[in-house]
Amino acid sequence: MPELHVADKRWSVADGSNLLDALNQAGVSVPYSCRAGSCHACLVRCVQGEPLDLKPEALSRTQREQGWRLACQCEVVGDVQIEAFDPQRDGLPAQVAALDWLSPMVLRLRLIAQRPLRYRAGQHVVLWTASGIARPYSLASLPEEDRFLEFHIDCAHPGEFADAARQFKVGDAVRLGELRGGALRYDPDWQEQPLWLLASGTGLGPLFGVLRDALRQDHRGPIRLVHVARDEAEHYLKAELQALAAAYPPLAVEYLLRSQLADHLVQMRLVTRQTHALVCGHPDTVEAFAKRLFLAGLSRNQLLADAFLTRS
Repeated sequence: MPELHVADKRWSVADGSNLLDALNQAGVSVPYSCRAGSCHACLVRCVQGEPLDLKPEALSRTQREQGWRLACQCEVVGDVQIEAFDPQRDGLPAQVAALDWLSPMVLRLRLIAQRPLRYRAGQHVVLWTASGIARPYSLASLPEEDRFLEFHIDCAHPGEFADAARQFKVGDAVRLGELRGGALRYDPDWQEQPLWLLASGTGLGPLFGVLRDALRQDHRGPIRLVHVARDEAEHYLKAELQALAAAYPPLAVEYLLRSQLADHLVQMRLVTRQTHALVCGHPDTVEAFAKRLFLAGLSRNQLLADAFLTRS
C-alpha cells in the first residue's frame, strides 16, 4: 500500500485513493469547494513522489514544475510526500473590519488585509480562522474601489466555517490563503452585447462585483440580473441593486423563489445569440440555467458558470 507523508505524520492508504480524501480523513486540513479542478482551493505541493493527476491541464506548467497539484484530481498510486498549506506561515494576515446581516441567513464579512490583495471581480480566496478552519469564498467586493475585501456567507445550514463566522468580532484575525481565478469575469469586449447575470443564494455576491465591474468599464448593452432565493427574506442587496438600476436604466433586476424557477426557465428566451451569461450559486440552479441557455442557442464559450458546494 502506498504511504503518504505530511510533516512528521506518515500513514498508508489504499492504492488509487483520492488524495484530497486521504489527507482530510487523516486530519490534514485541506480546504475544497468544487471537487472539479476549477476552484483550486485544494492546492498542495508534492515534495517527493508523484500522484496520478487526472487533470494536469488545470495548472500552469510553472505550477506543475514547482510540484503543485490539485488534491481533488489526484489518485495515490505510490509513496508521496506532501507539503500542505500552512496559514500561519503562508497565509496573508487580515482583520475583520465589519460584520452585518444582509438577510436572516446571509452574513456580510468585510476584511482588511495586511497588504493590498490584487484580484479581479468574481475571484475567490480561501479564508482561514485563527483555529485553522478553512473555506473558499468568492469575493463580492470590487478591486480599486472598495478598501475592504467582502464575502457573503450563507449561514442557513450548520458548517464549521459558517458557525465560526457567526462568532466573529471586529478586530478578529483571519488568514487569507490562495487567491484563485474562478470562472466568473467581465470582458470589455462585451460592452455592446447583452449580459445576463443569473444567481442563486450567495451566488449573488460575486455577480454583484462583476456587475459593478461591467458598469465601471462602461458596459453599454442591456444587463439582466436574476436572483433565485429560498424565500422573499433571502433576496438581499435590493437597495444597492435599485440604486444601480436607477443610474443605469438598461439594467433589469428580477427576483425569483426556487418554487418559481421551473416556470421561469420555460419562458426564458434569448433576444440575440450574442448574449453572454454568468451563472453562480447552488449546483442544481446553475445546471438548470445552463441547460436552458444551451437549448435556447447559447454557445458554451458564452456561458461562464461557478457552482458552490452545498456545505457551509
